[in-house]
Amino acid sequence: MAILFEEGRGVEQSDESAAQWYQKAADQGDALAQVNLGILCENGRGVEQSDESAAQWYRKAADQGNALAQVYLGILYEEGRGVEQSDESVAHWFRKAAEPGHAKAQFNLGVLYDEGRGVEQSDESAAQWYRKAADQGDASAQVNLGILCENGRGVEQGDESAAQWYRKAADQGNALAQVYLGILYEEGRGVEQSDESVAHWFRKAAEHGHAKAQFNLGVLYDEGRGVEQNVDSAAQWFRKAADQGNASAQVNLGILYEDGRGVEQSDEEAAQWYRKAADEGHASAQFNLGVLCEDGRGVEQSDVSAAHWYRKAADQGNTLAQSKVSVVHEEDGRGLEQSDAEAA
Repeated sequence: MAILFEEGRGVEQSDESAAQWYQKAADQGDALAQVNLGILCENGRGVEQSDESAAQWYRKAADQGNALAQVYLGILYEEGRGVEQSDESVAHWFRKAAEPGHAKAQFNLGVLYDEGRGVEQSDESAAQWYRKAADQGDASAQVNLGILCENGRGVEQGDESAAQWYRKAADQGNALAQVYLGILYEEGRGVEQSDESVAHWFRKAAEHGHAKAQFNLGVLYDEGRGVEQNVDSAAQWFRKAADQGNASAQVNLGILYEDGRGVEQSDEEAAQWYRKAADEGHASAQFNLGVLCEDGRGVEQSDVSAAHWYRKAADQGNTLAQSKVSVVHEEDGRGLEQSDAEAA
């Protein structure tokens, strides 16, 4: 009856009525009802929101061996909601659910071993738990297992194995796997090198909104690799990634604006995009912004600001910026005697 009220099947949908019926069954020890009541408590549906109440109901069901409750209780311990945060308790409850075969719990336990949280760090144990979940089709586990294979951590190094696991996850629409698989195709590791396949997989991830994939696809369009060269498309994909804060895309979009390729030429737009990336610490953006400041293009001319950005880029090892700093020193110290605070 509770499920009917929750889903509105045959009766008017009502979280309040669902909660009442779940409560009746939960009070009689029904584990599934306890889990569902915990979910309502956690989300404040039909009852007052309370992580503490959610934890209590999840624990009752978890103590009966309900794997879903064990996972949910583990998550509350991980986030410190309704219970005191404890990685050891996280590992305890994830293990309880993982051992009978709950795929998400197996993946979660693998992550704990991978990161050494609540358990002693072990690449071998991480790989074992990822493998169990991956064999059940868990895409996240397939990605992480692929990463271990690619880097030879906990398993024998194998680009071919990495590609196989990435492909399994990529075929399920996992954007990260699609990016990683695209990189393998780009470098010809574990698969035959193919720019067309690179573009295929980067596009899959880009269309799902993955910023790195959008940037990578923009580069392919800019260079005409795997796709027909099209600077307009390059600009579109760089903008999508740049709008998500991808600094490399912001730099490339700035370059297109500076050169007037794929977009209407605008030093002002170039300066804005360079500044966004520069503020994130991107050395090339800092150098490029310094050039605009020095030339007074798109921004007010300022040797002080130019020196400020050149110094930031030079401190990160940007050789062009280092040369600029050296030249300014040799000439007349323009801007360099001013403090970074003044330059900003």
